[in-house]
Amino acid sequence: MILPIYTFGQPVLRKMAEDITKDYPELDKLIQDMYDTLDKSEGIGLAAPQIGLAIRLVVINLDLISEDFPEYKGFIHTFINPHILEYDDTEKDSSEEGCLSLPGIHEKVVRPTRIRVQYLDEEFNAHDEWVGGYLARVMQHEFDHLDGKVFTDHLTGLRKSLVKGKLNQLLKGNFSCAYKVKVKR
Repeated sequence: MILPIYTFGQPVLRKMAEDITKDYPELDKLIQDMYDTLDKSEGIGLAAPQIGLAIRLVVINLDLISEDFPEYKGFIHTFINPHILEYDDTEKDSSEEGCLSLPGIHEKVVRPTRIRVQYLDEEFNAHDEWVGGYLARVMQHEFDHLDGKVFTDHLTGLRKSLVKGKLNQLLKGNFSCAYKVKVKR
């Protein structure tokens, strides 16, 4: 089932998400619905708060970009209860980011190129690993949603002020996108 994506201004996007257990109701269906929603919206990552649930669940599909990044061919992965344990600040990268919850806004964001993450997969197997490159950026972006943050929170003061008008338009519902959304009313 395709779910509406919550846009900027929805309170759930600013909440700290909670860990879940194996007995979370209809977890398999929820994960499938998130992949279906991600596919329909043509995104590469989706966090549960973006569909209105303050739980620590993220789906990422980098297979969509495998033409440009062959190393991600077939990379479709679920992250349950993910947490970033460490940031390797020795090298940072500035790249443009966008977000399904902030349609029409794209800005360069500086992030570490390597992080240490802990998470459970769909079978609830525990993982603790260092991740680098583009996947590290995507994980940071999506995992931020679980901590009540959006990518514009990482902008400099000047860039934030330049984006403020666009964010206000989102709050008013003055935007269009090709997927189903839920705006703050």
